[in-house]
Amino acid sequence: MTLDDILLEAEEKMEKTERVVVNEFSGVRTGKASAALVENIIVEVYGSNMRIRELAGITTPEPRTLSIQPWDATTVHPIEKAIQKANLGLNPAIQGKVIRIFFPELSQERRQEFVKIVKKMAEDGRVAIRHVRRDAMDLLKKHAHDRGVTEDEEKQSEKQLQKLTDDYIAKIDQHLDHKEKEIMTV
Repeated sequence: MTLDDILLEAEEKMEKTERVVVNEFSGVRTGKASAALVENIIVEVYGSNMRIRELAGITTPEPRTLSIQPWDATTVHPIEKAIQKANLGLNPAIQGKVIRIFFPELSQERRQEFVKIVKKMAEDGRVAIRHVRRDAMDLLKKHAHDRGVTEDEEKQSEKQLQKLTDDYIAKIDQHLDHKEKEIMTV
């Protein structure tokens, strides 16, 4: 494994971490209805566990309404139960073969709670990126000694790794700023 390979692997892991954080952000409620809030909820049907997105079409007919249309009418009640069990503070209402979820206006207090939640998610992402950096740094040092890499090459690789780390932490901060604005917008 070369120094470049170590840097590439570190970058891939940092990119995955960024995607995970962005994905977690999408599950945090803003003032608008979003399919991302419910699409990954697990439902027990047909003797196995499936995600809502695998069982139904999810649409937002209005900004604060979510409509879930199961492809099989027998899954309506299991989907409703799964949404209630998910503890998201959502109250699904069955209307014929469709499940509707109405989102009440968020209070300022609730918005601030959501901001705290996304800040924690962002911090977890930053910590994960720093762990990737630490592991890659250990690998760089180990390889430098094993392969007889020059001190300059080792220092250059460490600088590149630090730049990668700074870039990905900055990206997470940008996503956090965007999500905070989205949550606080009334």
